This record gives sequence, C-alpha cells and structure tokens, in this order.
Amino acid sequence: MNADLQINNSANPKARYVTWEPSPCRARLTNSSGVIGPVANVTITSVSASATGGAVRFRKTATGPSSASITLQLPITGASVPFFTVGVFGRPSKADGDVRIEARSGTTVIGQVRVMVRIRRNANALSAPEIARLVAAFAQLNNQGAGRFADFRNMHTNAGSPQAHGAPGFLPWHRAYLLDLERELQAIDSSVALPYWRFDQAAPTLFTTNFIGVSNANGTVQFSASNPLQFWVTDGVPGINRSPSFNTNTGFAGGINEAQTLALGAGQYRPFRSQMEQNPHGRAHTSFGGFISSIPTAARDPLFFFLHCNVDRLWAKWQRQFGRFDSATAASYDSTPSPIGHNLPDTMWPWNGITGPPRPPTAPGGALAGAPTVAAPGPQPRVKDCLDYQGRVAAAARMGFDYDDVANP
Repeated sequence: MNADLQINNSANPKARYVTWEPSPCRARLTNSSGVIGPVANVTITSVSASATGGAVRFRKTATGPSSASITLQLPITGASVPFFTVGVFGRPSKADGDVRIEARSGTTVIGQVRVMVRIRRNANALSAPEIARLVAAFAQLNNQGAGRFADFRNMHTNAGSPQAHGAPGFLPWHRAYLLDLERELQAIDSSVALPYWRFDQAAPTLFTTNFIGVSNANGTVQFSASNPLQFWVTDGVPGINRSPSFNTNTGFAGGINEAQTLALGAGQYRPFRSQMEQNPHGRAHTSFGGFISSIPTAARDPLFFFLHCNVDRLWAKWQRQFGRFDSATAASYDSTPSPIGHNLPDTMWPWNGITGPPRPPTAPGGALAGAPTVAAPGPQPRVKDCLDYQGRVAAAARMGFDYDDVANP
C-alpha cells in the first residue's frame, strides 16, 4: 500500500511550505494492494527534526482544533481526501524540510513528504546558515546591478512616492512590495523569508559584516570576504552608503517603541497609519545618514526591506490586537476619499501597469509575483486585497506569510 501527500493541494515541491494558517492538503492511495474493503484507514502524523525547529498539527476541516495526528479514510479508487496542515505557533522552522509529514497504515509508513514552517522572523535571531542563505538570495537577485532587484529599486523613488506614502495606502502598498520581493527571493531559495529588524531593540547580529554590513567612518558599508553582498550594485554604483546615528551593537534607532506604536490611534486605522508613518517608521529611516534616510534612495539599501518588514509586522500585530482584517469594517481602513491608488477598490501601481498622471510615467517590474502556495493577492492587487493577509475573513485571501510573534488563534 502506498499513499501520496500533497501540501497546499500541489505536487510542486516548492509548495511544501506552511505558516500559522491552515494550508489545504490532500492524501490519496496510489497503490491499494492489501486493502480489504472500499477504504483504508490512514493516519497522518509528523516528525520534527528537533525540539526547537519546525512543528505542525493537522485538521480535517479548515476550522476547529488541531491535533498531532488525524485518521483519514482513503478510497481504493485513488480519490483524494482533504485535510489541513497548520504550523505550531512558536515552532517555526530553522531549516528547509525540517518537518516530515507521514501517512501510516498501522505502524507502517506508506507515504511521506518534508515541509517547512516558513515564517518571517527577527533578523537578530537568525542562525549563521539562515543568514548565509538569505544574503546569497539577495545577492543573486541583485546580480551586481544586472538582476531583477533593479525593478524593486525603481519602484521606490520620488516618482512613485505618492502611490506609496503620505496617504492611507502606505501600509497596503508596502505589504505588497515586500511580498513581491520576498517571492522573488523564494524563487531563488524557497527556504528564505524576509526577516524584520526590530528598530526599537539592539540588533548586534544584524549589523555585522556577515549579514547587513558594518559602516566605516565614511558611511561605506563593509562586508566580510564570504558575504556576497560585497558585490552589491544599484544605479550603476557599487556599494551601500549608511551612517547610523546610534551604536549598532548596543543601541537602537530613535522613535517610539512597539507598545507605544500599537497604542496609536486607539484601534482606528486612520490615526494609526498617519502617526506610525511618521514615528516610528520615519524615525527609523532617519536614524541613519546615507541611502536609507531618504525616499528616492532608501530601497538601494537591503536594510530597507528589513525595516519595512518590521513596519508591516507592527501593522499585523495592531490588526490582531483590534481585529482589523475586514475591509468592510470602518476602523480597519480609512474610507475618506483619497488619491488614486489609496482607496480600497483601487488597483495598486506598479503592479497594475497603469502609467501617466496621476500615476508615475513608468511601471517597473510588471505583475506581482505569484506563489505555489497561495493565490492571493493576485497579479494586480487592490488595496483591499492586502488587509486580510492571514485569511481570517476569507480563506482565499491568505497571502502565505506570517510573523514569528503574530499568532492566528
């Protein structure tokens, strides 16, 4: 007897990644020899590579409690039976495929597949192998200035700034921007996810020559001989310029802390967004001189994406704290008529390909990258498509990422 297991309802190995939300899966018999009767009772369970690495649980339906194992009745016809896999909160993976999902008939393993609980984690907590994989993927995406990263650099400029800043769409636009870049990184190495820089805490692991680099007295960022970011090029110019105004070993960026940020706006999106865009977001940017301190050059520094991953994490935590995932709920977004690109039904530049006033003159990068794990938010996302990222209102809205400290109860 043999069974086939598909994660995220796909036979694609690049679909074998799960988060805190239930991933739809299916099991079927591919060889029913020895089965007596029309179905075989098959137990779905998992084995984790370590006590501190990834862990998953299972459900027969999308909602309800999860358990360490479930029993499915698989027809001898080979018809698929659905189930759901959920990452265990607090147990993200630290290596690709560090969880083995097994199908068992009695004590016999009749099918198995390896998965990863792929979660956005604190950059300062990443291990050396995780850092090496991440910087290698970034360097390949940049390809010494000749790679796909050039499109992402060209999305975040003065010309595109009105689409991304100073209005309600600031947070949804940057969520889509991060997701697009992350999916391009995962096309290079499926095991990586964007980490976040908690700019209200010291991050001595992040600011090293093996990771995001160390600035010299002139603001030129230095890397170790083994770090491929040493070959970083943007706008035809090698290197990164970044001058911190704080001690990167022991200090942190200026601005309000996480608790103060989550208290902004008293649960109302409009004041929350407008205040947090200035502080802590703006203060984190201007805690440096160099590229990252200014909108037209900020995206030339890869640290930009870790900074904005934390901005998005803070929004995600605020959403969870107040239950602000439903675009139909007034407090979840700002319904005041806004510039094009910032209203809930608006498609977002540059992924919609629309150019000319009031949009910018070009739309670099094309459609938003797809993923083998989820369908949302689609190639031309609307503002409202970026609110329900965990699929709490509608499962189909799930965007395929989660943060290590933002649960989905």
